[in-house]
Amino acid sequence: MISFASRAGSAIQAFAEASSDLLIQPTLRLGVTGLARSGKTVFTTALIHHLVETHALPAFAPAQEGRLRRARLVPQPDDDIPRFPYEDHFAALTEQRLWPRSTDRISQFRLAIEYERKGGWRSGPGTLMLDVVDYPGEWLLDLALIDQSYAEWSAATIAGTRRTGRAAIAAPWLAVLKDLDPSGPLDEVVAERASIAFTAYLTALRAGPESVATTPPGRFLMPGDLAGSPALTFAPLDALPESIVPNSLAGLMERRFEAYKAKVVEPFFRNHFQRVDRQIVLVDVLAAVDAGPAALAELEEALDTVLLSFRIGRNTILSRLFAPRADRIMFAATKADHLHQTSHDRLEALLRLLVSRAMRRTEAAGARVGTVALASVRATRETTVHDDGMTLRAVSGTPEAGEHVGDEVFDGQSEAAVFPGELPSRPESVLEGAVPPGSLRFPRFRPPLVRPDAHGRPGHLPQIRLDRAMQFLIGDKLT
Repeated sequence: MISFASRAGSAIQAFAEASSDLLIQPTLRLGVTGLARSGKTVFTTALIHHLVETHALPAFAPAQEGRLRRARLVPQPDDDIPRFPYEDHFAALTEQRLWPRSTDRISQFRLAIEYERKGGWRSGPGTLMLDVVDYPGEWLLDLALIDQSYAEWSAATIAGTRRTGRAAIAAPWLAVLKDLDPSGPLDEVVAERASIAFTAYLTALRAGPESVATTPPGRFLMPGDLAGSPALTFAPLDALPESIVPNSLAGLMERRFEAYKAKVVEPFFRNHFQRVDRQIVLVDVLAAVDAGPAALAELEEALDTVLLSFRIGRNTILSRLFAPRADRIMFAATKADHLHQTSHDRLEALLRLLVSRAMRRTEAAGARVGTVALASVRATRETTVHDDGMTLRAVSGTPEAGEHVGDEVFDGQSEAAVFPGELPSRPESVLEGAVPPGSLRFPRFRPPLVRPDAHGRPGHLPQIRLDRAMQFLIGDKLT
């Protein structure tokens, strides 16, 4: 559990930071996260691009109304967080036509957004400091561990191996687990072997048909500087005794589990997560749909866990000073450009269904929850194809080299029109298995060809509803 002293310290820190922000310079802290392969880095890059270059954004009121004067990257406030490498990611998208490499660590940037107020007693120019904190979704899901004991986490993780489709993936780890004696002597070598087998299981889950699998601890898959440390060298154990002896194998595992929470999870909560005012969670719903009902059930559970992690509710000046909380959370189904626009509303309806239970709880606390189907960078355009006398709504783009649809393998240079399939009009039917696993066609497309304009400025990155997400997240702060 996070101690009272820790919470008090966080409140004091929040008071100092929030009072400075509110009384001197309006500041909004936006968290950006996403589950595996959801396009988090692309979203963050596109967000900066459209604000800095002030391209047409019909659904983003400050831009549409001509009140967005300029936005510029300025030095970030936290010197201990790596800067988000916007320039490198933008170059990868536009010059190499490659998707940016996913990041496995926290990063940050600050934008100074200059705008004209709409009028009234506050009319005239204004500036909003937008601090964006970009972090892996696995870190967010780790917050659920804070209130779990080692025994509870072990039991839940082992029970998870009995889910549909996991038997083969879990078999190598369970074979190692079967030979471990929790009451046996403390043995570093045995602990390391168990940790390696457990990490291999988590890695296989990520790569398997349930690619949205979200079994914590998240840092096992992206250890960074913690690789090989005792805080990441533990694993669940089966048949734990009611009372764990400190000098036993179970005692060692329990101590390291608690160290993981104290040294990794709680500092993230205290130093970063608790300070977020708004949050967007990016979700690759289409990958889960294509993997089948079991993956969708996994995703639904993960999204519910995400919302349970948030301290949510209405933000007032006093609440921001003494108990900051997220007052708006948006869930975004990414890669909408893989579907024809006629299925976009269905994709968003499915996302809303997946988070509906958690949304009701969140909105009752006074926070707003939004959903959107978007493509931060649109890689396709819409077209039609003819097949056996039928006209099908399709998308056209440049599939990456090695991607295939049926027997056709793409070379990474040629454009292709692909009929991806359609989502059912009733979202509940997807959870019931109306879309057979593997029946949708989603080759990975290269980023679009973008050329500089006549003045040599960076070309426009096409998007789908990114402007709508921007309006929900920051539009009200630019009025």
